[in-house]
Amino acid sequence: MSDTLSELFKVIVSRRLADPEHSYVASLHQAGLDKILEKVGEESIELILAAKNHGPDDARDRLISEMADLWFHTLVLLAHNDLTPEAVLTELQRREGTSGIEEKKSRPLMSAE
Repeated sequence: MSDTLSELFKVIVSRRLADPEHSYVASLHQAGLDKILEKVGEESIELILAAKNHGPDDARDRLISEMADLWFHTLVLLAHNDLTPEAVLTELQRREGTSGIEEKKSRPLMSAE
């Protein structure tokens, strides 16, 4: 994993229990899973819109910025669930060399509860 992502994740974990008045990460953790999921959803939509409107100039910077926001909030989500980016990388490595179509077929069906 990139040093930048690794270091950012360490900071996110270290701030989980900080004072929510002084730490955005702590405020997200204190607000709970629903708030974190809301932020991941919001950033996902903003990324989609940036990608759809991506042009040759300043839209490129917006796309990168929105991707950074999404990555940040997904790292917060991982930390909130006591998971690590390495766990995600391990899953990606497990899938390496497997057709995306075949990999998706191998997943158990998930019920919407």
